[in-house]
Amino acid sequence: MEGQKKNYIEVWDLEAYKFARQYSKNGWKIYKTLDWQTKKIMGDQMIESVDSVGANIAEGYGRFHYLDKNKFYYNGRGSLLESRHWIGLLFEREFICQEEFNQMKELAENIEFKINSLIKSQLNSKKLGIGN
Repeated sequence: MEGQKKNYIEVWDLEAYKFARQYSKNGWKIYKTLDWQTKKIMGDQMIESVDSVGANIAEGYGRFHYLDKNKFYYNGRGSLLESRHWIGLLFEREFICQEEFNQMKELAENIEFKINSLIKSQLNSKKLGIGN
């Protein structure tokens, strides 16, 4: 198997997944700086929603049927919006700086675009009779 060219893209190579992993990494950096009370009030929900984005992309990518795939992509997009809510609150309440907020916002916008592309791709391939 070694040295053979693959006919498919692995989930780890998807841009949506790569952006989501960076989003998780940045989210964890923010989470680690929070005091105990803030972690319990906002931080836990923020990091769970941030990490859920990549998890849903991965799970959706591993599904066979296009409707199953898109269900998880939609869930990932929902988690992304939830995480943006928590990150916005952390910024408004001055737990993160403008730079951290902007980095997370930019990543979130890239992820949203990529997830929407995955969803559209699945729907288009079904319309064309490609795949499941």
